[in-house]
Amino acid sequence: MGTRVSSGLPGIVLALALVGQACTPEAPPKQEVPKPVQAQLPPAPPFDADSAYAFVRWQVDFGPRVPGTAAHAACGDWIVARLKAAGATVTEQRGTVTAFNGNPLPLRNIIGSWRPGARDRILLLAHYDTRPFADKDDERRNEPILGANDGGSGVGVLLEIARHLGAATDTALLGVDLLFTDVEDYGEPTGAMTMEGNSIATWALGSQYWAKNPHVPGYTARFGVLLDMCGAKDARFYQESISMQYAPQVVRKLWRTAAALGHGDRFVAETRHFVGTDDHLPINELLRIPTADIIEYHEGTRAFHPSWHTHDDDMDVIDRATLQAVGSTVMEVVWKER
Repeated sequence: MGTRVSSGLPGIVLALALVGQACTPEAPPKQEVPKPVQAQLPPAPPFDADSAYAFVRWQVDFGPRVPGTAAHAACGDWIVARLKAAGATVTEQRGTVTAFNGNPLPLRNIIGSWRPGARDRILLLAHYDTRPFADKDDERRNEPILGANDGGSGVGVLLEIARHLGAATDTALLGVDLLFTDVEDYGEPTGAMTMEGNSIATWALGSQYWAKNPHVPGYTARFGVLLDMCGAKDARFYQESISMQYAPQVVRKLWRTAAALGHGDRFVAETRHFVGTDDHLPINELLRIPTADIIEYHEGTRAFHPSWHTHDDDMDVIDRATLQAVGSTVMEVVWKER
């Protein structure tokens, strides 16, 4: 009996296995899930460094653009005319601020807007005034500087971007505001652009004024980009520490874009603390708009370009290749934002 049971068991198991197989439905064939295809965004227009360079030269040809002078007023009028020619809605914000020495100064912030009704916006800014004295120079320290790099370069890049915004046909572009701030460079000579004493409060008076009194009530933007001293030959742009504190995601977006465009040698992914204050600080602190500063860090001075606040800050400092690197990076970011 035991032998029969033993010899019949494999047959029963085999039969059950066959029955089981017969009753199991065939698994449906695996279907290939197509990978999502990313929509190809229209390319950013080619940034023209020659045009940006010409815009810098135009400003320098006015002479020093010190608030309250005829050259400053003429440059402001020229910026307004350029913006209107590029199809912008222009707002002029006028007021009076108090300089470090207690003297009242006339203020004129200029804002050019494209698609002003759009809710999602990008803010780009630069100051157009220049230093009223050359306090970092060994000679003629009480005379104003031309400010080709410190003032002129950022404005030149923005005006070239404005030219392309005026010609843009892509309806998916976000609203863009170009803010040309005034009275940025009239700060206290002692402790200039440092954390010493109370000198910080005497700088960036135009952006302080605008942040407290924006040209549109309740104004906000997705992010902001400040351009300052961004046109000198062989300039390197490190990730400035105030920007990394308030707008690290904006910094990374800009630096990644620069690297993708082949400008990684200029946009160095290292943080440096070298700016005590700049126009982006009140915008970050008061309006909570994450705003990054593209500003040169010079290895030789461990701070700004050697021409900073000297009479050497003229057209000889300005380099088209640097304007190209900065301008094409900012334009690529603006055109790819959706």
